[in-house]
Amino acid sequence: MPTLALFLLSALALLLSGLALLAEMRGREAEARYPPIGEFAEIDGVRLHYLDIRPDGWRAGDPALVFVHGASANLRDPHMALAGPLTDRPAEQGRAARLIFVDRPGHGYSQRGGDTMYRPAAQAALIAGLADSLAIERAVAVGHSWGGAVAAQLGLARPDLFAGLVFLAPATHPWPGGTNWYYDAAALPVAGTVFSHTLAPFGAALVAPSAIDGIFRPAEAPDAYGERLGLPLLFRPHTFRANARDVAFLKGEVEAASLRYGEIAQPAAVITGETDGVVYPHIHSHGLARDLPNAWLVTLEGAGHMPHHTRTDAVLAEIAKVVAMAFPEAGWGDEGGRNANETAEAVSSSKAAAASE
Repeated sequence: MPTLALFLLSALALLLSGLALLAEMRGREAEARYPPIGEFAEIDGVRLHYLDIRPDGWRAGDPALVFVHGASANLRDPHMALAGPLTDRPAEQGRAARLIFVDRPGHGYSQRGGDTMYRPAAQAALIAGLADSLAIERAVAVGHSWGGAVAAQLGLARPDLFAGLVFLAPATHPWPGGTNWYYDAAALPVAGTVFSHTLAPFGAALVAPSAIDGIFRPAEAPDAYGERLGLPLLFRPHTFRANARDVAFLKGEVEAASLRYGEIAQPAAVITGETDGVVYPHIHSHGLARDLPNAWLVTLEGAGHMPHHTRTDAVLAEIAKVVAMAFPEAGWGDEGGRNANETAEAVSSSKAAAASE
């Protein structure tokens, strides 16, 4: 019996070693296929990958937008949806905005940093540091899904820098239940590392097509979305584990953070898809509209978790409203900016809707 047990353990060790080697090889193949598309900056010892689209003639004080992607993604997601239409805005609609797309720590080509980098506040500190290093004096943060928790922290920690916020299908409040088992498994201290380097990358690759369908439902995903996203980058073991820790520990983080949301005084657009099946709109988006004193809620009928892709025009309109309020001198106001009375009315109506839930 001891001999059989030793044989089985040896076989298991060989299998796991082989899977780990194969996962590492696939990770290198993904990096060769989807190389970095931006630049790098070291912020507090962490190397961040970002894409800086700076229009000709842009100067300090002109509009700047900082985009924070969600879980299981990288900067390519908001970039493919929003960079084109924002870059192509006609000059008569206001001064051109500088666009900063950043890989969150541990995602894409950004280094992870320390063991507490699963915290939205820790990631926000690095992203704010990046904006400082780029000589951005004032900006609007646009956060999608998990990135919404980071946008909230940017609003809390750096109101001097982030003068407006846009939340896209945000995950910002505690919810009933937990997360999928594989996130919890990959987040474990030792076993999670083994799981992330062996079984998880292959299982995740198998379910990825159905997962993409789910986040876009009821709409269709854009053509070649996974290819344009560089989705195989997610299946690199270190990225998969970082993503899993972000998701597994988010509930506790937003439970504490949400107690302070009333301190966020900046104008904030909260955009949610009515049929979002990934995060609960009545908890997160309605919660933000309730808790933030200068927020308004925009519910997109028939939209799911990816409104920046499926309802791009509606999202752009709300971004323009926030930019008009954060940069009143930039000339974006004619496109639907809200004056103080309109904002108060929007906040009042959204709070009433949230209270009726």
